[in-house]
Amino acid sequence: EVSEMSERSKQNVAHGLAWSYYVGYLKIVLPRVKKSMEEFSRANPHLLAYRETWKLHILVPLSCDICDDLEKADGNIQYLADLTETTLTRAGTKKRVYKQSLYAIRDEDNKLWHCAVEFATPLQTLYAMSQDECAAFSREDRLEQAKLFYRTLEEILKGSKECAGTYRLIVYEEPEEAETHFLSREILWHLWQQRHEEFAIHEGTQPHGPATTLDSTELNLQISASDLPQPLRSDGF
Repeated sequence: EVSEMSERSKQNVAHGLAWSYYVGYLKIVLPRVKKSMEEFSRANPHLLAYRETWKLHILVPLSCDICDDLEKADGNIQYLADLTETTLTRAGTKKRVYKQSLYAIRDEDNKLWHCAVEFATPLQTLYAMSQDECAAFSREDRLEQAKLFYRTLEEILKGSKECAGTYRLIVYEEPEEAETHFLSREILWHLWQQRHEEFAIHEGTQPHGPATTLDSTELNLQISASDLPQPLRSDGF
């Protein structure tokens, strides 16, 4: 009965996607990000000068509309290079490759900021489901699930010691009217904040972010804790 209720409300979709994303990808790549960026920095000492931003910046658009090519999404974002690959044998695939890309983000003063950034790929599944009649997945369902995905992923990562300090979740709502450099401004805000937050905390002030930038307290899911999917066994297995 509980399983059927969860299936009807589609609460298990985002929950499962967040855990799959963490176990099958983030838990593998995030612990290696800082080492990879350190190796790149030694070879290119002037590009990654700020260790505060040596993280994987994960874009979480609540629309779930993901552009595969960041350079096409925003002309102020330019591909720079790939970080060192991680090669593992996984689920029968020999030498499966995991890698992240570095980008140069141009600001309004024509200054370049460098970081590793990519979209949260499970959002593509949510978007595809909302486009497929067989899934019976409305746009409202998609928005709710995108919020739940973010909240679930945030909680998973907060509890992961091995991933601590290796990521930055950038959740946002796109403006109704298209803006040419909206995405680059979102990324730049987070890069700026990481470089200045220690100073801001010391001074007792916090900079104001873009109106579209959200945090978990603003994502009102209207779902109670008792409604969330629970393990079937009390021992966690």
